[in-house]
Amino acid sequence: MGIKRFRPTSDGVRWAAIPDFSELTKSRPEKSLLVPMKKSGGRNHRGRITSRHRGGGHKRMIRVIDFRRDKLDMPAKVMAIEYDPNRSARLALVKYQDGEARYIIAPEGLSVNDQILTSLNAEIKVGNATSLNNIPAGVPIHNVELKRGSGASVARSAGNACTIMAKEGGYAQVKLPSGEIRMVALDCLATIGQVGNADHETISIGKAG
Repeated sequence: MGIKRFRPTSDGVRWAAIPDFSELTKSRPEKSLLVPMKKSGGRNHRGRITSRHRGGGHKRMIRVIDFRRDKLDMPAKVMAIEYDPNRSARLALVKYQDGEARYIIAPEGLSVNDQILTSLNAEIKVGNATSLNNIPAGVPIHNVELKRGSGASVARSAGNACTIMAKEGGYAQVKLPSGEIRMVALDCLATIGQVGNADHETISIGKAG
């Protein structure tokens, strides 16, 4: 991803730095993977405002993302890299051999037409999901499960990655992006690689931002 900067023609754009979206290959989301984002407007179950100033906002659709990666031993092809307005990371649209399409968090280095696989014995390759037992120490991982089958809950935002420090007694010592070390069962799944769009933290929308 590149960062676009502006000539300082006004104070509003003097320090602005926005993404150029050059890595995106598709501008429209997959309709079959969209659900409406419902907004409460700050109202509780009785219809009374309990949190003020929650109105308005642009209409959004939630992209249904596959955090479980439960299609084992079935290869998938990356069809597109897309933007998601609800998160800092980019999405990869993948299509499995049986024709089903799903969204996954796009790791750094994943490109269109790449093949990915979810397997307990998968190759250590960017985009592949496998068990912690199969991943060597020191390899960057993301989308880490904390409980088998619950779906990824750690290292999902732009630029994040975890590292396995050691393995013992059926558990792996996983160093989180915060620096915390967690004990995670070896049968939990994780995806190889670092989450893409690592330049997200350098974005500034200008003086007001």
